[in-house]
Amino acid sequence: MQHSFRDAFDIPADVAYFNSASLGPPLTAVAEAGRSAIDRCTERWKIGTADWFGRPEQLRAEFAQLVGTPTDSVALVPSASYGIAVAARNIPLGRGDTIVIVAEQYPSNVYAWRRRAAETGATIITVDKQPTVPLTDAVLRAIDSKTGLVAIPNCHWTDGELIDVVAVSDAARSAGAALVIDASQSLGIRPIDFDVVQPDFVVCVGYKWLLGPYGLSYLVASDHWCEHGVPIEETWVARRGSENFAELVNYTDFYRDGARRFDCGEFSQFINVPMATAAVSQLNAWGRDTIQAAFAERAERVRAIAASVGLDVRPRERSVEHIIGVALPDIATAESLAKDLAAANVFAGVRGSNLRIASHLHSNDADFERLDKALRESFD
Repeated sequence: MQHSFRDAFDIPADVAYFNSASLGPPLTAVAEAGRSAIDRCTERWKIGTADWFGRPEQLRAEFAQLVGTPTDSVALVPSASYGIAVAARNIPLGRGDTIVIVAEQYPSNVYAWRRRAAETGATIITVDKQPTVPLTDAVLRAIDSKTGLVAIPNCHWTDGELIDVVAVSDAARSAGAALVIDASQSLGIRPIDFDVVQPDFVVCVGYKWLLGPYGLSYLVASDHWCEHGVPIEETWVARRGSENFAELVNYTDFYRDGARRFDCGEFSQFINVPMATAAVSQLNAWGRDTIQAAFAERAERVRAIAASVGLDVRPRERSVEHIIGVALPDIATAESLAKDLAAANVFAGVRGSNLRIASHLHSNDADFERLDKALRESFD
C-alpha cells in the first residue's frame, strides 16, 4: 500500500474516511487555494480579466486533460442538475419515444426527464436492478427502436455497480437514441473514452471524486451540441467578446467557442475556481494510471475485509473499484452498522440497504485496519 498520498490530505490520523462518494476528502492544497482566494477577493480593485476568464480557462483545460476530452467541449456549471437541464433543453423527444433510466439512479438524472416526458408525451422506462443480472445487460434489453434517450450513470451510486457505457452507446446509436451520462460517481477515477462512447452530454459534480469545492461542476458536450445547442440561460459571460468589458453594450448573437455557450452565469466563481483548479491539477499530477492502480489495490483490501466477516459485495466484474457496496438485509441494519462504525471513527455511507464503502487515495493501512476491526466488533 502506498502511503505518500495521505500527506496531501488534511485528515486526522485517527479518522478512517470511507465516504468519498458523498463528499471527497479534503486536499490541503484546495483549502490553501480557498483561503488565498478569499484574501484576494477582499481587495476587489485587484480582480481583473484573468479572474473573470483566465482562471476559469485554466480549470477548463485541467479538467479536459484529466478526463480526456477537448477543452472546447467543457462547460462550467454549478451542479449536475444544471447540466442535465441543459441536456433536457436540447435532446429532441416526442410522443411514442421512450427514455431509458435505471431504478434508484441519482435524482438529478431523473426529475428533468420526468418533466420532459410529461411535456412531450414520451414514456420513461425504468430498468430494475437484479442480483443475478448485470445492470449493463438489463439496460441493453430496454433499448429498442422506440428509444429516444438513454440517461444513465457510469456506475450506480448506491453500490458501485458498473454500467458498460461503450456497450450502451453502441446500442443507443443503433437505435438512433441520444445518450446522457451522469458521471458524478466515476469521472476522474474511471475514464470514459469520449471518442468511442460519443455521448451527447456528460455531467459530473466537482466535490466528490474530483476533490473540489461544493457548487462547481462540469458539463461535457458533443461537437454537435457545441455548435447547435441552446443554453438554459443567456448570460453575458458566454457571449463572444465578453472579455472586453467596454464592448458589452454592443450586443452579439454569437456565443464563445464550443461548450462555453453552456457556461452558467457567474462561472468565474473567484473562490471556487481556484479551489477546483488546485484539486484537478493535483489529480493530473498523480496521473491516470497511478490513480487507477491505487484504487484497484484499495478495492481488493475492502473486498477482503468484507469477505472476512461474511459480508456480501457485488462480483468484481460488475463493480467499480472506488465504490464497494456491502449488501445488508434492510436499511435499518445498514444504518445501525454505519453508526457502529462512526463510533469507532470509521465513516462510510448508507444508500438504500447498502453500506457504501468509498475510499480515496488518502486511505492507508491504518484506515483499513480500523475498518476491519470496527466491522468485526460490530458482528461479534
